[in-house]
Amino acid sequence: MDGPENGKNNKRKRALDSYAQDLVRMAEDGKLDPVIGRDEEIRRVVRVLSRRRKNNPVLIGEPGTGKTAIVEGLSQRIVKGDVPKSLEVPVYSLDVGALVAGASYRGEFEERLKSVLKEIKEEDKGAILFVDELHLLLGAGQTSGSMDAANLLKPALARGDLRCVGATTLEEYRKHVEKDAAFERRFQQVYVGEPSVEDTISILRGLKEKYEIHHGVRVADAALVAASKLSARYITNRFLPDKAIDLIDEACASVRVQIDSQPDAIDELERKRLRLQIEEAALKKEKDKKSSDRRTKVKDELKKTEEELKELKDRFEKELGKVRKLKDLNSKLESLRIKLEEAERRQQLDVAADLKYYAIPNTEEQIERLRLQIDQENQDENADEKLVTDVVGEEQIAEIVARWTGVPVKKLTQGETEKVLQLGEALSKRVVGQSDAVQAVAQAILRSRAGMARESQPMGSFLFLGPTGVGKTELAKALAAELFDNEKHMVRIDMTEYMEQHSVSRLIGAPPGYVGHDEGGQLTEAILRRPYNVILLDEIEKAHRDVLNVLLQVLDDGRLTDSQGRTVNFTNTVVIMTSNVGAHYLMDNQPNSRDMAMSELKKAFRPEFLNRIDDVIMFNSLQEEQLRNIVNLQMNDISQRLQEKKITIDLDQNAIDLVLKESYSPEYGARPMRRFLEKEIGTEISRLIVSGDLVPSSHVDVSGDSDKFIYQINTTS
Repeated sequence: MDGPENGKNNKRKRALDSYAQDLVRMAEDGKLDPVIGRDEEIRRVVRVLSRRRKNNPVLIGEPGTGKTAIVEGLSQRIVKGDVPKSLEVPVYSLDVGALVAGASYRGEFEERLKSVLKEIKEEDKGAILFVDELHLLLGAGQTSGSMDAANLLKPALARGDLRCVGATTLEEYRKHVEKDAAFERRFQQVYVGEPSVEDTISILRGLKEKYEIHHGVRVADAALVAASKLSARYITNRFLPDKAIDLIDEACASVRVQIDSQPDAIDELERKRLRLQIEEAALKKEKDKKSSDRRTKVKDELKKTEEELKELKDRFEKELGKVRKLKDLNSKLESLRIKLEEAERRQQLDVAADLKYYAIPNTEEQIERLRLQIDQENQDENADEKLVTDVVGEEQIAEIVARWTGVPVKKLTQGETEKVLQLGEALSKRVVGQSDAVQAVAQAILRSRAGMARESQPMGSFLFLGPTGVGKTELAKALAAELFDNEKHMVRIDMTEYMEQHSVSRLIGAPPGYVGHDEGGQLTEAILRRPYNVILLDEIEKAHRDVLNVLLQVLDDGRLTDSQGRTVNFTNTVVIMTSNVGAHYLMDNQPNSRDMAMSELKKAFRPEFLNRIDDVIMFNSLQEEQLRNIVNLQMNDISQRLQEKKITIDLDQNAIDLVLKESYSPEYGARPMRRFLEKEIGTEISRLIVSGDLVPSSHVDVSGDSDKFIYQINTTS
């Protein structure tokens, strides 16, 4: 009797085994992660499933908010018996992809789905079908003359014969499910919101042990808090708790890889040993006394290196052994706990008692003893010399965030601290004679890196006002160079290209239905790819009024919604706008010139725009001494190019005077000086190099004589 019955059961289960997973069985085996903070949603699902008709909840929420986890939580409650008797049934997760895959003949897909539904109906107490990505059912398997999966499910869903739980995102629900009203009405919506930062911390605390066991590392509580807070602030295009969980997972993986990799100290010594062995082998062939003496020294050094290497390797193996033992004990403890739950369910009281009062406490005691030993070693004086670190802390989380977003959220190292504190001084070396502007920008960056900036606005928003060629654009470039070590890390938008009303679409993307809708906007796409950036809006007064209206929400809320509905975060940007409005007043250096320029500015821009800018900074006209410094700075470009050819160059005061006389005018600022230097001095130096008069290891002194430059070449031996 048993044989045929078993064969019949196996045949009956074949479709479910092929196209679905039993989540209740996975929960019994301890393969599901714990679900924390979703009790209300699980209770709502239980209530809908307990209805007589249309007992089909659909979980709707943003990606990564925990829709699938709610169904896993329901499965775990079924295992514990914490649900009504009518729901103590298997939960099958349908794999729509497997159902469709390979169904090439007409009717084959329908036959597979009918088999699954038939097997669920034949379950003794019934079963619950879970369809992740519910919208895939609409159109799934549909070919010419056949029905899709949704139409096959409708009769069973309406009668209450099939209890189905669906999950999909808000966007997909609107796009696909709502369009089929007959299918939609058979489901009861259950909205799954994004958890708060505090709830996410609780969720991570519940998952912590699973990740510790999997990776064989320890996760500090501070790392969980940091993952929740940093992901909420800096990773704006994803949702909690998914993004925080991913941070923890990657940080654990990063520490695990470091544990399994050979430490740098050992790697360095092995390379040194190899180098010495090669040198010794080469010296063996030499017979002279000098080579013999050198070989003796190399042998001594090689012996010393091998001793150091052996000592380091022994230390590494000892430290690694403890970490591996801790991982094995944690895995053993997890296995014992699963066995205890199984024994309690099956009423195996002797086994449960042995596990609960002997095996588990004994393993926990071993883990605690080993952890104390490792912690004690970490606190010793020589803790910095440890080769293996198995703890995931705040710094590791910050490192992953920085890697994902490009935002430097790590704790400032000594070098970075100096860099931020001396930012004003560094900017002043490139931007001459504009101390007010430099200090305002440096202070904004200082507030941001210290965590004192307002979280809902850009790090700083400035309107640079002044005549052309006084350093407005140069300051933005210098800031990008100091912050990112490359002045190309700056989004520069020429607002003369945005003089028309329709040009708003270039900034944030074309509206739906228009050409280029999928490409995104010039500004929004740049910030999505690199959120930590300097934005330079050159000649802002030339932009159309509607373009300025779009910028209002960037300056006020630190965000902008593009044409595709994505919210772009600008809170890690510095927004710099330049303008020549009222510049003619500032050129005169009159006592009331600033007031007159401000009056002109208020006429050009509306109050709501000016009111959202942190600071309007007026650039001064350049004085003679400052112009001399600028000539030297501009000559640095030519000097650096000549250094590659091993040639040096100097300008004396007469030459600088001649540059100022021939190229500077208050109306055009310092820009013509650069062009003049390239045209006059750059061209002559090029001629001397090509003619062979100027050779490597030469020095050129440039002097000025009334209206021409005199070049004196000195060749060093």
